[in-house]
Amino acid sequence: MSKAVDAATRADELRRQLEYHGHRYYVLDDPEISDPEYDALLNELRDLEEENEELRTPDSPTQRIGGQPLDKFHEVPHLQPMLSLANARSEEELAAWVVRSERYLTRQGVEMGDVHFVSEPKIDGLAISLVYEDGVLVRGATRGNGEVGEDVTQNLRTIGAIPLRVEDAPPLLEVRGEIYMPLSAFARLNEQRAAAGEPTFMNPRNSAAGSIRQLDPALAASRPLSMWCYGVGAVEGLEFETHHEWLDWLREHGFRVNRDVEVHDTVEQVVAACEAWQERRDRLDFEIDGVVVKVDELELQRQLGVVGREPRGAVAWKFPPTTATTTLKQVAWNVGRTGHMVPFAVLEPVQVSGVIVKLATLHNEEDLRRKDVRDGDEVIVMRAGDVIPQVVSPTSRAQGSNNRRPPPEPPERCPACDTPTIKPEGSVWTICPNRAGCPGQVFQAVKHFVGAMDIDGIGEENVRRFLAEGLINDSADLYALTSERLSGLEGFGEVSAGNLVAAIEASKEQPFERVLYGLGIPGVGYVNARNLARHMRSMSELMRASDEQLTEVEGIGPIMARTIEETLAEDRTRELVQRFRDYGLKMEEEGPAAPVEGPLAGKTLVLTGTLPNLTREDAIQRVEAAGGKVTGSVSKKTDYVVAGDDPGTKLTKAQELGTEILDEDGLLALLD
Repeated sequence: MSKAVDAATRADELRRQLEYHGHRYYVLDDPEISDPEYDALLNELRDLEEENEELRTPDSPTQRIGGQPLDKFHEVPHLQPMLSLANARSEEELAAWVVRSERYLTRQGVEMGDVHFVSEPKIDGLAISLVYEDGVLVRGATRGNGEVGEDVTQNLRTIGAIPLRVEDAPPLLEVRGEIYMPLSAFARLNEQRAAAGEPTFMNPRNSAAGSIRQLDPALAASRPLSMWCYGVGAVEGLEFETHHEWLDWLREHGFRVNRDVEVHDTVEQVVAACEAWQERRDRLDFEIDGVVVKVDELELQRQLGVVGREPRGAVAWKFPPTTATTTLKQVAWNVGRTGHMVPFAVLEPVQVSGVIVKLATLHNEEDLRRKDVRDGDEVIVMRAGDVIPQVVSPTSRAQGSNNRRPPPEPPERCPACDTPTIKPEGSVWTICPNRAGCPGQVFQAVKHFVGAMDIDGIGEENVRRFLAEGLINDSADLYALTSERLSGLEGFGEVSAGNLVAAIEASKEQPFERVLYGLGIPGVGYVNARNLARHMRSMSELMRASDEQLTEVEGIGPIMARTIEETLAEDRTRELVQRFRDYGLKMEEEGPAAPVEGPLAGKTLVLTGTLPNLTREDAIQRVEAAGGKVTGSVSKKTDYVVAGDDPGTKLTKAQELGTEILDEDGLLALLD
């Protein structure tokens, strides 16, 4: 036997051993050999492949950590859309989902027969798609917008729980799953970073998502990531009748599938399973925010189809937001981008849903008065949507105390520039009038612009730093940044500086409505900016418009029209607009007018609060696609108000006017 044959035989044997032991370690959590023994096998294979390059295959265990850092991620279309899920929060809502499914099938002439359900934990991580061709992993992508995601194959290959090769696989197999960071690994990672003097990460989900989006795969490989698989997308050459049979197949072929996935015959059994998951939630080593329930029979799933971007054959049982009690040490104040004094709570640190919370929002002066929270109170803290910490109320014990401090009042001088604050007649806000010279307002304005234009890589700290170091003085200065100027800053290398400049350059492709929203006109949120852009069609027309013409735009009343006209007439606003124009930002509306046909044709809706599953932009797009209009304020012309968590005064106005109020499910029912 030749030396080459010996090497090939040994390489095959080493690959089989490494795949076996890797599966036991990463998937089964039951290793048979020590880490040094595994490393010895891996090093031997690596040496063989160095000496015999023809033996190195794309699915070799040595190729998990490889590849050069990328300049950027490329977008790739999904073979099948990655859909979102409707929500249920009670037994009644879950039963209603079953009834809707039965009715829909009946209308289609289909009988459900003996339907079964599958329950599985809803992992709070990053949804991804893995595509295998002839059993070899060829592409991995993020969910993105559901139709198109980012190609993150290099980083996904570094995760030991993801098979690089699948034995006896069909010619094409798309596996869907959730990338996450175990809680114990997250804690160890933060301990290591703190010991090294590095900033710690906020929570496991953001850490996992950020790790997958590292341009250097070596950085992704250094993070303790794992994966749970929950289903398949596109498949050729293999079929099953039920969802749970697919999960069994995935588990048998090396994928991590939760061992506690269950099949149920009745809704009552499903509810019991959901409640059991909720009870054990805090004892898990991974974060879940609910339970996914699916119709098990795949043919029934296909018959049920999709409404909007949600399959009718599945629903997410969402857990209630996690709350905790702690002490409100102080009500402090920030200045907003339009000078508003914005209160926030400084808390005695408390763990809420796996995250240490030290600060929480109090929204505005009206919210502060309504909640009646005061310095020193014991308060209830909630993470709305398991993301944004907010103070809900003082506890009953605090409210009944005889030693409560006086209600907090807005500051008499701006905390950012020390200018005396004022409260205009009829306003609910105390403001800092130093609009041009207040560093707090400039910071908030740039931060708002970055978010409006979706500029990736410029977080809050970078905005603060660029302003402090004189690199920028306003939002337009971002477009003058160069790789050379940025690469001289600590923490910026040539690659990261180039990526940031590229992201800023890419934002020039954002539509006019985004530019208008980013301009930060007082009172003009995303909805009003969208309506103004579609009605006026260009910045030139908008700047020429009188307040009478502006009131013709849906959602723009006389007071807001006057504010818009006055703001656009200011020299500094006109200068900023001209600089945006010179840098090539879009100043004209390019998209078609919204359709007038559909189930919401002629209807006007207002969105308020945080919806459990839809982002504001998603909701607006769906309403407009159905022929409806979305405005920013409630009036007698409003047909529906869609209210989520923390709805504010718009809900109160709707109740006063007798306007019909919907939750997210009610909105989706109108769209069906």
